[in-house]
Amino acid sequence: MTLTGKQRRFLRSQGHHLNAVVQIGKHGISQAFLEAVDQALLDHELIKLRVGQNAVMEPGAAATEIARATGSEVAQVLGSTVLLYRPHPEKPRLRLP
Repeated sequence: MTLTGKQRRFLRSQGHHLNAVVQIGKHGISQAFLEAVDQALLDHELIKLRVGQNAVMEPGAAATEIARATGSEVAQVLGSTVLLYRPHPEKPRLRLP
């Protein structure tokens, strides 16, 4: 699934008020971290991640790797914040334009 510009804009507007659900720290992306992100995507569809100051990865590279590993789409990378989207497999909450 590839997001269009209009869909990304919609997701950014929906994710603006969200707080970061998980944070990437100095230990980077582990299997436990990916499981937490996967569960958060299943629960919320749209989540915000924060890349900590001590993280070994850049936010853009981390976003790409997490999206690939979880089957999600990167809606936005802004500074140290990443917005990820994956529709719920059975009952999607967000209707993309």
